[in-house]
Order: sequence, then structure tokens, then C-alpha cells
Amino acid sequence: MTELRSILDEAVRQELISPEAGGRLLPFLTERGVVVAEVQPAMAAEGQAWSDTETPRFVRGFHDVLITIGVVVALGGLWGLAALYAVLPAIIVLSEILVRRQRLALPAVSLTIALFCWTCLLMSHFFPPWTPTSQSFGAEATQFVAGFPIILGVYYACYRVPLSLALCIMSVLAFVLTLLLRLVQWASGNPAFFLDHPVVLALVALICALGLLGTALYFDLGDRFRRTTRSDIAFWLHLGAAPALLYSTVSLLSLGEGVRIFDVGNMSARTPVVVATVAALMLIGLIIDRRAFVTSGLLSLGVAIFGVVRKGDATVDTYIFTTLIVVGAIVLIIGTGWMPLRRLVLRALPPAIAKRLPPG
Repeated sequence: MTELRSILDEAVRQELISPEAGGRLLPFLTERGVVVAEVQPAMAAEGQAWSDTETPRFVRGFHDVLITIGVVVALGGLWGLAALYAVLPAIIVLSEILVRRQRLALPAVSLTIALFCWTCLLMSHFFPPWTPTSQSFGAEATQFVAGFPIILGVYYACYRVPLSLALCIMSVLAFVLTLLLRLVQWASGNPAFFLDHPVVLALVALICALGLLGTALYFDLGDRFRRTTRSDIAFWLHLGAAPALLYSTVSLLSLGEGVRIFDVGNMSARTPVVVATVAALMLIGLIIDRRAFVTSGLLSLGVAIFGVVRKGDATVDTYIFTTLIVVGAIVLIIGTGWMPLRRLVLRALPPAIAKRLPPG
């Protein structure tokens, strides 16, 4: 069914059928037992030259962009004028029209993000995740996170938006993280345990970040040629896994150097660690063919470079534009040389591993 849905979505993108017809054809064909035969990798290789396996499927044309602008503006106005509880019915109504009936991809992403923001405001109203004077990891953080998997999971069950499932998985891992932290704090008997032992906090965060990466790879490797929604789910998971890995790794390696854990403002204090970590993320991104995985770390790299240049004897304009030039050059080098670099990396890997990865 997933393959059939993907084919109908492609037909809509190429304007062969209307979105409404695509939505009606899917149950019609499914009820009559229509299935899609799996194309063997060898046949796929003979039929076409593989050029790019990371084509995003959430932007199908300017029609989607125009509708998305309308969704953002309308919800923004409603958010400012009405109560918080009035926004949820608007999200549901728009989802019924734009996602379930018209099957528009980019509006589905914007509505999922709106639902995530609404959930964040709702949960923070009842369970503030932290207080300025708190020195312990209390139950509020766990209660705050607990609502996200439920709401996002129900939304995915109703509308099958890949981003909603990805956010649901990430929130589940965040919930597990809070439970682990509370368990360690309770076992120690010290309410300020993580203030006294920040390395444990960084280590637990790194374990959960690796769990998120493993989940993303599970979806990714299950769809090597990236024809189904598993690839879309993996795209969003990788987008969250990269910064989680970056900040947890840098925090763990930066302890004892006068840098507070997860302190983004002092990221430049350990610029070599940041550069080495981002380089490792870029290598992983090349191996799994995920530019999104690489892009997530570039912002932190820019912050680190910005801090280094700022410490020198230069004006504000100088270190801002220097940072832009360095990061821009890195992006251009990676972007233009992605495929040749990836072929080199794949040739260096054992054949058993390379065959499970997207072709280069």
C-alpha cells in the first residue's frame, strides 16, 4: 500500500491526476487487491542512472507553497486573536481539507509544526519543564514531554504525515531521557546530582542521541532506494539526530574545560572539538547519503568559527562576514563534490556494507 501511495503521489506531482483523484484511487485500488511488484536492484540499475536519493517529497510545486503561506498567516492571526484552545480545531479542519482530501505535502508539514508548537504551549501551561531556581531534575520535565508522543501519534494515525511520526519518535526518546535522568537522580539520593556530576548527564544524552540515529538508520536502510515514506520519516529523524549528537558529544568532551554542559553560547571555547565532531557527522552523512544530516551541524560550526574570529582584533562586520565566507565555502565544497566524495567513501567500505547503502 505504501508503494501504491508513493506512485499515486508521483502522478499528482507530475500533474497526471488531480490530488482529489489520487485520494480516491488509493482505497479503490487497494480494495481490489492491486499491488506493486518490487523492482529488483539490478533491474533498477539497468533502467536508470542513479543521480540523487535525497529528493524531498514535501515540496511539489508553488501551489503547495502558496497554500502553506495561507496556512501560516491564518494560524498566526488566529493564534494572536483567539485563545489557545481555538487553534486546535483550526488545525484539525485544515488537516481534513488539505491533508486527508487534497493530500498536499508542504501544508501537511506546516500543520504538523503548528500542532507541535500548540502542544508545547499547552504542556508548558500545565507542566513548566523547569524553574530558574531548580537544582534537581523534577517530575515536571517528564510530565511536560509525556503529552507530545500521544498528540503527535494520534495525528500520524489520522493523517499519515511522516514528520508527525518523526516528531513522535523523537518525543518518545526525550521522554525516555527524562525517565533515565530521574532514575539516576533518585538512585543517587542527591537532588543536585547532575550539577555535581555533569558527565553523567552528557553521557545519558549521548546514549539517547545514538538511539535516535539508530532509529533513523532503521527507517533509512529499510528503503535503500528511497521510494516510500520510510525515507521521508528517516529524513526528519536525521535532521534531529545530527544536532543531538553534536551537542551531546561536544558537551561530553568539553567538561573540565570551563564550559557548562549544553552551553551553546560558549561553544567556541572548544572549537577543535566542534570541528572534529562536525567532520565526523559529515563523514556519516556521506556514507548514508544524507545532506540533511550534514546541514544540521553547519549552524554550530558557524557559531564556533564566529566565536574564534570574535576573540581577535576585528570589527563586528569583519568577524560576521568572515564566518559567512568560511561556512559558505564549506557548503559549496560539500554540495558540488558530494557525489564524487561519496563514491570514494563507498569504495573504501566493505562490499557487504556498501550494498546495504543507497547507491552512489
